[in-house]
Amino acid sequence: MNPNEPIDTPAPAVQIPGAGPLRVVIHTTLGEVECELFEAEAPRTVANFVGLALGSFAWTDPKGRHEQKALYPGTLFHRVIPDFMIQGGCPEGTGRGTAGYRWKDEPGALRLRHDQPGTLSMANSGAPHSQGCQFFITDVPTPHLDGKHGVFGRVVRGMDVVSRIARVPASQNRPLTPVKIVQMSVFRG
Repeated sequence: MNPNEPIDTPAPAVQIPGAGPLRVVIHTTLGEVECELFEAEAPRTVANFVGLALGSFAWTDPKGRHEQKALYPGTLFHRVIPDFMIQGGCPEGTGRGTAGYRWKDEPGALRLRHDQPGTLSMANSGAPHSQGCQFFITDVPTPHLDGKHGVFGRVVRGMDVVSRIARVPASQNRPLTPVKIVQMSVFRG
């Protein structure tokens, strides 16, 4: 796989048993955030996120080692901006790390709107087809991101935690005290 070429293959099916919408609980050092994931509209994005959350997707760590373990546990919310968003999922904790690959933007994810607080989207470099492992959750509506970042979920519980994370003391948008993702739980319900 060439990390400079975005993946353009069908999304693998998410294998989570049960009935109902797919959900994730992001367990952080400041509390839990539960999101409903939009499988129908953003199947590749959801499959990638779930695969990295649970360790069912292979990725390349910052030292070039191929890994097949959960990427997100132990990573930080490395970028926090009150009245905008919180960003996490970087294996380096700096905002510059990747999973060693990226994939093409999904039209369905780009059609969804950042029209309310708690929108879960993929971070990218600002260029099309540049998303990989980093994600963000909005603290307020952010319509200027519509069509630029693929939306793949919404917070259904824990918006107070998102707001608390966005407002931790920070320097240059980096928390002075790390806010860690402890684990992620994925289920249907």
